[in-house]
Amino acid sequence: MKARALPALIAALLLPVTQAHGEGLMDVYRKALSYDSELAAARAARQAREAAVAESRAPLLPQLDAFGESTYTELNTVDGHVTNHEYGLQLSQPLFRANAWYGFQASQKQSKVAAAELSRAEQGLMLKVAEQYFNVLRAKDELDTAQAQEAALRRQWEQAKERYDVGLVATTEVEEARAGYDASRSQRIAAQSQLDIERESLARLTGQFPETLERLETDFPISSPEPANPKAWAQTALEQNWELKAQQLTVDATREQLSAARSEHLPTLDLFARVQRQHQDNDFDLPATGAPGAPIPTNPMDEYPRTDTTIGLSLNIPLYSGGGTQAGVRRVRAESEQAQRNLDTVRRNVRLDARSLFRRITTNIQTINAQRQTIVSRRSALDATRAGYEVGTRNIVEVLDAEQNYYVALRDYANARYDYVLNTLRLKQVAGTLSPQDLQGLDRWLSATAPGIERLARQVTREERQDNGDQTPDQ
Repeated sequence: MKARALPALIAALLLPVTQAHGEGLMDVYRKALSYDSELAAARAARQAREAAVAESRAPLLPQLDAFGESTYTELNTVDGHVTNHEYGLQLSQPLFRANAWYGFQASQKQSKVAAAELSRAEQGLMLKVAEQYFNVLRAKDELDTAQAQEAALRRQWEQAKERYDVGLVATTEVEEARAGYDASRSQRIAAQSQLDIERESLARLTGQFPETLERLETDFPISSPEPANPKAWAQTALEQNWELKAQQLTVDATREQLSAARSEHLPTLDLFARVQRQHQDNDFDLPATGAPGAPIPTNPMDEYPRTDTTIGLSLNIPLYSGGGTQAGVRRVRAESEQAQRNLDTVRRNVRLDARSLFRRITTNIQTINAQRQTIVSRRSALDATRAGYEVGTRNIVEVLDAEQNYYVALRDYANARYDYVLNTLRLKQVAGTLSPQDLQGLDRWLSATAPGIERLARQVTREERQDNGDQTPDQ
């Protein structure tokens, strides 16, 4: 997306909207736009750089100064004093100031750096909001799974006690069931704590604690990135990544600064015009004419007041400044080299990130498909293990393991879907194409009525069994 279009889209998102039953991704993003301090700091930095451009241009433009001076002089040859008044205006126009010109060019580059950094911060906020939003959903799924597992293991423990009371099992099985139930309680407590932490982290971005977040719909489409080629994504990233653009502009700015530092050796030439008015106030006695040894002064009032107009050129040639100019050149040259090396690092990282994220998304897609089948398989294994325990062919440890495996499959499936969503957004950010429209598109697949983790598992199980031709109802 072009840099000019992104702020317009963001501004449109700040318009008030009617909130649904739960907070969606766009609701959270709108709050973060007006609250996030890092984005506000990036905006302020851009404004400062824009002002700096005008500031650096000033030495190249005409300068108008007013001046004035009054002096008091005691006369030795006569008894009295003279007060001289001088004031006027001076207009100067720089004709040749290489250091100021290169400084102006560097300031323009730095302004573009700030604009690129702002676009990078805007995309970064989109990604941070999405990551934290789904981290909250991930933690909520973890808690729901832990609660469901705790309830299931509690029932298992109660059934073991009932079977022990009628002499069907040994006390060992009761203790095993109790140990599994106690472990599930610990997991549930940890999951609740993690959910609170994630909600705190989301509130840090928006300034408000979310009440209820909308969940991802079951039929959320899972597809490969387009174009389906990691090299194409890497090439797009090298052309459009905002971090890379900012670093390239930083290199350009340091080159202009190096030219400015070198030009400190060069002379400067200014054209100036000055209008100056002078007059005197006199208080003295003239000596008698013909007195021996007494000079006959000229009356200063014969020449004052008067107005002088001067036009000329001012040339300044720097010869030696204590070695500061040479030291400045060495410093800026090193900074330019540093910026170039940073650019090489960013370019390599961007290329690697684009290719790596593309492959992670491909892996996420395969993992999602595999985890769907895993849920079905482990649910069938759990049902079979429970049935075997009822007839005495399986022990309580096997039942507990089957319970644990089933709920692990649920968590892994939910996490794989979230990983796919976030890696897709990360890939677009690295490519420099992430925009509010991507969040809007994702927001359409979020709903307050979307199923929780267990209902999602039942729906997945039903769909997989129907695809396999199995009409066995869910238990």
